[in-house]
Amino acid sequence: MYGFIKKESDLKIEDAIYDEVVNAGDGWMHELLPGQTFRILDMEGNQAVDTTFYDMTNPEDHYGAVTTVVMQQNIYLTTGSILRTESGKPLLEITADLTGRHDTLGGACSSQSNTVRYAREKIDMHNCRDSFMLQLAKSDSGIQKRDLAPNINFFMNVPVTKEGGLKLDDGVSAPGKYVEMKALEHTMVLISNCPQLNNPCNAYNPTPVRLLIWDTK
Repeated sequence: MYGFIKKESDLKIEDAIYDEVVNAGDGWMHELLPGQTFRILDMEGNQAVDTTFYDMTNPEDHYGAVTTVVMQQNIYLTTGSILRTESGKPLLEITADLTGRHDTLGGACSSQSNTVRYAREKIDMHNCRDSFMLQLAKSDSGIQKRDLAPNINFFMNVPVTKEGGLKLDDGVSAPGKYVEMKALEHTMVLISNCPQLNNPCNAYNPTPVRLLIWDTK
């Protein structure tokens, strides 16, 4: 699968069993049952949503970027992509996508990376790693700081240069765009709605996203 596949969803918002807006810079953690469908909706456009997943039958077997990329032979995610754990177990399948491309390489911003990439005085800026750890600290799931996993950057544009480097470019999303995925296993979702202000991944203006869940067994 090398192309970008844009596909609309047949699901109606009024039928969702869960509907919440997550503000810019906030985190979110929620379980998905097998067969449920989860949508991330970019409300204002160009908002990066750092997201990782855990297999709740074995939380140590979390989302694996390498296994996901290798088994689909594509560094980007789109409709039809299977999100796998480190062991290769399928956790979710992307079933609808209006942007056609999501990043697997850029990782999550942290106080350390902000300092290295931008300036020493950026060390105290809010970042995705802090949001992840705050959600884990508040959770009774048993997932801990040591279990922090690689993440997907939904809606984030990270082209690979001819020299093999990574660029952080303007986003590929727009207001109302979304990505939707179906849980294949009992899955925990961990999100940081990225607060980054130092590069164009959020158009230098982080904004809210809307999260919805449907029972689609």
